[in-house]
Amino acid sequence: MDSSEKKVTFPLMLAVGAAVIGSLQFGYNTGVINAPQKIIEQFLNETWFERYQEPISKTSLTTLWSVSVAIFSVGGIFGSFSVGLFVNRFGRKRSMLMANSLAFISATLMGFSKLGGSWEMLILGRFVVGLYSGLSTGFVPMYVGEVAPTALRGALGTLHQLGIVVGILMAQVFGMEALLGNAALWPFLLGFTFLPAVLQCILLPFCPESPRYLLINKNEESKAKTALKKLRGTSDVGAAMQEMKEESRQMMREKKVTIPELFRSPLYRQPILIAIMLQLSQQLSGINAVFYYSTSIFEKAGVAQPVYATIGAGVVNTAFTVVSLFVVERAGRRSLHLLGLMGMAGSAVLMTIALALLDQLPWMSYISIVAIFGFVAFFEIGPGPIPWFIVAELFSQGPRPSAFAVAGFSNWTANFIVGMCFQYVLDLCGPYVFVIFTVLLLCFFVFTYFKVPETKGRTFDQISSGFRQSAGGGEKHSPDELNSLGADSPL
Repeated sequence: MDSSEKKVTFPLMLAVGAAVIGSLQFGYNTGVINAPQKIIEQFLNETWFERYQEPISKTSLTTLWSVSVAIFSVGGIFGSFSVGLFVNRFGRKRSMLMANSLAFISATLMGFSKLGGSWEMLILGRFVVGLYSGLSTGFVPMYVGEVAPTALRGALGTLHQLGIVVGILMAQVFGMEALLGNAALWPFLLGFTFLPAVLQCILLPFCPESPRYLLINKNEESKAKTALKKLRGTSDVGAAMQEMKEESRQMMREKKVTIPELFRSPLYRQPILIAIMLQLSQQLSGINAVFYYSTSIFEKAGVAQPVYATIGAGVVNTAFTVVSLFVVERAGRRSLHLLGLMGMAGSAVLMTIALALLDQLPWMSYISIVAIFGFVAFFEIGPGPIPWFIVAELFSQGPRPSAFAVAGFSNWTANFIVGMCFQYVLDLCGPYVFVIFTVLLLCFFVFTYFKVPETKGRTFDQISSGFRQSAGGGEKHSPDELNSLGADSPL
């Protein structure tokens, strides 16, 4: 393998780092609503009383709070489904720059919601930042996957998830009552998203556009070569250019791949099913139940200072994402995902037992903390980072934007279902709520074991060619369909 394929250069890390600020924003806004829950509920109650001269009912409070949490995911659904509209027209880098306007709008709405005495501003701000985050979950993995050398694609792809968990940890730390998680400063906590958006707007102009986009989508070979030389830190980029030219020739012979065609064609059906199931395995694992409601879970477990336990979970979250960063290119995507799913299932069982026996055995609160930390750790080993970047690996340049839109839509829809319904299911099932997630985790384990291929160390063309062969099965496919998966036309 070309040594430049393993070389980490400053321009490459600047490009990836600037992009991953979008991931940090996503993580921050996922976790920011958690710690100040009681304070924001108090704001909802006070605003309700000012308007209607009566305290808010428990049902209305639960509904308003759940909407404030889950509307973020609704924005994410719309944002993720719009990824293809932006990246094909404006490119990867310009799309990320344009999306920051949404971050500025949301910061303004949420930051001034208390001053305006309006929970509508809070909810609308959460929706707008969800739009931004939905776009980012498509833009960032796509850009990182396309600028990264094949040998570093898994490790650099994991940085998207590292950005997310660092954002969650920042939200948990800033959400402490001594910092911004208090009655006076919580609007600044929610409006903090303004600062990373400014930083990304400063850094991105110094980063190159995706060479793959420049060559394959725009047919600008000289610009693509210049960008590739900058990213690789060498003038010898012949092998990488040749790989992209081959993909470009195949793109010239294929028709545009739409979302319906991903499901209609047997060639796309298997990879899009895998992409969807991996996204669902991430969100329906129960991890966002922990992220959104960990403080209240620790309270039920009898933890005296639940906010510190929540921050502890965030530290574990970050640490094991770093572990995944270093082992993903050695252990492989499939094996890490399987390990993560089974470990989460075991942790969920332990958590259920601990919470169920808490009244009889108070020391079980410590076991519940260990179980939650284990649950988070195993998530970051596999189901956290892998579903995001594997979509870029499963599809060639043609169907990739549509595939990202479908995968993102699946992820955010599942995210919304968990965010909206978990509080009600928790009230109904009590300590047995994680039994539901255990069953789902085992189902995803079985699917991954039998259906998900290993993509470690393989080029985009090699991966998609494998799907072509498995989809062949005696069926006749058009040259356009074969080419769009990055495979040669049949003889």
